[in-house]
Amino acid sequence: MNDTLALLKDLISRPSITPEDVGCMDLLAARLGKTGFKAEWLDFGDTRNIWLKRGEDKPLFVFLGHTDVVPPGPLERWQSPPFEATERCGKLYGRGAADMKGGIACFITAVERFIARYPGHKGSIALLLTSDEEGIAANGVVKVVEVLEQRHEKIDWCLVGEPSSDKKTGDVIRVGRRGSLCAKLTVHGIQGHVAYPEKADNPIHGFAPALKELTDEVWDDGNRFFPPTRLQVSNINSGTGAENIIPGTLEVQFNLRFSTELSDTIIKQRIHAILDKYDFSCDLQWRLSGQPFLTQPGALTDAAHAAIKTVTGFDTVYDTGGGTSDGRFIAPTGAQVIELGPLNESIHKINEHIGITDLAELSAIYEHILINLLA
Repeated sequence: MNDTLALLKDLISRPSITPEDVGCMDLLAARLGKTGFKAEWLDFGDTRNIWLKRGEDKPLFVFLGHTDVVPPGPLERWQSPPFEATERCGKLYGRGAADMKGGIACFITAVERFIARYPGHKGSIALLLTSDEEGIAANGVVKVVEVLEQRHEKIDWCLVGEPSSDKKTGDVIRVGRRGSLCAKLTVHGIQGHVAYPEKADNPIHGFAPALKELTDEVWDDGNRFFPPTRLQVSNINSGTGAENIIPGTLEVQFNLRFSTELSDTIIKQRIHAILDKYDFSCDLQWRLSGQPFLTQPGALTDAAHAAIKTVTGFDTVYDTGGGTSDGRFIAPTGAQVIELGPLNESIHKINEHIGITDLAELSAIYEHILINLLA
C-alpha cells in the first residue's frame, strides 16, 4: 500500500488540468519500462497519449485511464491545497485522488506485483493513458483507437479505472454505459421593443410549446440493463439584458443519455419531427459524444467478480449508470469493457479524496484480475 500511496501523491502533485499532463505519463513510462513495457507516444493536437505495452501474444488486456483532472475550483474552499496530497483521517486529499489518478496508481503497482510473480504470463498487458478525458476528448483515446484499428491491434479485455464504486471499493462494476447525444438549438426571431410586439417575433414564446413537448416526450422505457432515456436542458440563453427589448434569438443546449433501445439517428428524427410542428425558424447542431454499449457476461466480468470476492469477501453487482467514459471508444472494436475503480462520492468536488486502505484493496483487486486471466 505504501508504494501505491507514494505514487499517487506524486501524481497529485502534478497539476495536470485538461489537456495538460505535466509529466505524469513520463513518470509512469519510466517506471513500467523497468518491467519490460515499451512506450509509444501517440499525441494529437494538444493532447498527450501513451500506449505502454508488454508482450505481443494474445489475449491483450488493457488498463485504460486519464492523467488529466478538472480544475480545483475556489482554492479557499479546500481544507488543504488541491495539488499537495494531504493525509487526513485515513484519507488522501487532492484533485484527482479518485478521478482518476488513484486508479492509475493502483494499475501500476498491481502490474508490478503481477509481473514479479508471473514474469512469463500468458498474453500481453498494456496501459492506454490520455490527457484529454475530462475535456471534449477529441484527440485522446478516440484517435488512439483509430491507430490501433488501422494496424489490426485488437484489444480483448479492457478495464477502465474510473471511479465506479458506490459505498465500498468494488461494490459496483460498470458493464456498460448509456449513449450521449448533445444538441445546440438556435431559434430565430425578430428583435423589437416590448411595447410593439406586433412588430417583433419573440423566439422564447415561439419555442415554449416545443420545449414542453420535448421534455414531456417518453423516449423509451429502458430495459433490464439501462434506465429510460431522458432529455435534459442544460442551458437556455436569450435577450440583451435590457427589460424593454424582445430578443432576436434563443439558444438552447440539451442532452440525451440514451439506452440501447434507441439510436442517435432515431432520436434526431423524432426531435426534428417535434420541432417541425411549430412555426419558428431554427438551426440545430448535433454532437454525438458516444454510443451506448454493454459488455455481456464473459471472461472479463467473471475474472473481476472473482477478484473482488477474493479481496473483499462480498459479491459485486453489475450496473450501467453514471456518465460516459473513454470505454465508449473501446467497446465498438469488439473488446469486452468494464469500469472498476475507487468510490465516486467526492469526484469533481472540493476536497476530493480517496480512502488510504481503499488503495490497497483496489490494487489487490486489479492484481487478482490479472492472475485470473493471464497467470
